[in-house]
Amino acid sequence: MLYGAFFFMPIQKNFAFQAALILLSAALFTTECAAQDDGSAATNGPIVVMITIDGFPARALDDPRLPMPELRMLEANGAHADVMQPVNPTVTWPNHTALITGVNASVHHVMVNGLITFPDDGSAPEVKPWVPRDTLVHAETLYDAAAAAGMTTGQVDWVAIYNARNVQWEFAERPDPDSPIAQDLIADKVATKDEIASFGQKSSPAWRDEIWTDAAIDILTRHTPNLLLMHLLQTDTLQHEYGPLTPAAYAAYAYADRCIARVVDAARSAGLLDRITFILTSDHGFGTITHAIRPNVALVEKGLLQMKDGRYNGDTWFLAEGGEASLFIRDASKKTLLAQQLKEYFATVPGVAGAYTNQEAQKFGIPASGSTDQAPDLYLAAEQGYAFVGGTQGPLVSDLPVARGTHGYLNTDPDMGALFIISGAHIRRGIDLGDITNLQVAPTVAKILGVSLPAAKEEPLTSALQ
Repeated sequence: MLYGAFFFMPIQKNFAFQAALILLSAALFTTECAAQDDGSAATNGPIVVMITIDGFPARALDDPRLPMPELRMLEANGAHADVMQPVNPTVTWPNHTALITGVNASVHHVMVNGLITFPDDGSAPEVKPWVPRDTLVHAETLYDAAAAAGMTTGQVDWVAIYNARNVQWEFAERPDPDSPIAQDLIADKVATKDEIASFGQKSSPAWRDEIWTDAAIDILTRHTPNLLLMHLLQTDTLQHEYGPLTPAAYAAYAYADRCIARVVDAARSAGLLDRITFILTSDHGFGTITHAIRPNVALVEKGLLQMKDGRYNGDTWFLAEGGEASLFIRDASKKTLLAQQLKEYFATVPGVAGAYTNQEAQKFGIPASGSTDQAPDLYLAAEQGYAFVGGTQGPLVSDLPVARGTHGYLNTDPDMGALFIISGAHIRRGIDLGDITNLQVAPTVAKILGVSLPAAKEEPLTSALQ
């Protein structure tokens, strides 16, 4: 794959690596020097820049060989948590939404990386990511609160945020080549219009993180919003492929650190450091897997899924998400009895740590049945080393040919612990916050910005604030 070749290029061809560094430096110089205030900038008051490093496990910080000097510098000059507990499910979109709402999935209703939809023909549920924010997120966000206070927001590769009316500047996961930020990057010769138009299809994860960083610098220095949300993704991609805390993962961590350093350097050059609070965080940790569980195979064996026109159909399906799997029963008359029967069955399957009815799963922050069609009727949790995967054929449980990585396990699993560092203006130095929850992040940002977020019930991290 392209990103694998990119990271091992220094070992294979030093001259190619040096050339890549020259091109990277040139792109950095062009973007940071060309960006100038366009007149829309927030000229006074606090600025919060939240950067998520997707899938960065908190336990990686314990390794002195972690190749992230910028992250270490921000940690030393600010406050940090030993572990930040994510919400369930420990998946990217639910936790990014928790970070900016201060509520869990039982309130915001984001359960996967998009909206779960149920085809009329009874085929497998589908996850649709490109749906409007108001359809997906059922809670007030920081950018809503900022807009109510007359503040502005920018976002780069944030999630569950499409068509959000209170975000002024954006460069999305699938960017619009005609958007103002894309036009800035095209004018600065950072990327071509064709490259941006085919952003997700023809580019490597490393290149996308680089361009997202260029976009964040452009938004910060040219438009200067009060709140900037930025999401780096390659760390998740490589850990899924090769596993956490592997050489490939550490290469991805190092690259993410370079992206963070570029943003900090740009803020320094623009004279913004005395106003900016940086938050470096992750959405979840990562676990290593060596076994796969295909829960829909059991539904086929029990006759709940049947072949029709070349594919399986039925009103009962599992949606597998690594460390968890959610069962959806579309026939209301069958929900209670069938969920209980399948709970008893899966409690005996190797690799299943727990099977919970919807009422039982609510204690984990899972939405209540009837509150949303995103609420599962049965919720399965995997043991460490096992992951739920899709598919209706093959063995129910099997070994993987090579170890890989995933997340989605219950948030009490130590491997799911996430990163949290807060540094910069308004932040005390050398503070160890101990163990926190990511539901405290949004109230903390709200306090810094001076905005109200009533639905968030956790206390802000006031011991970190000056």
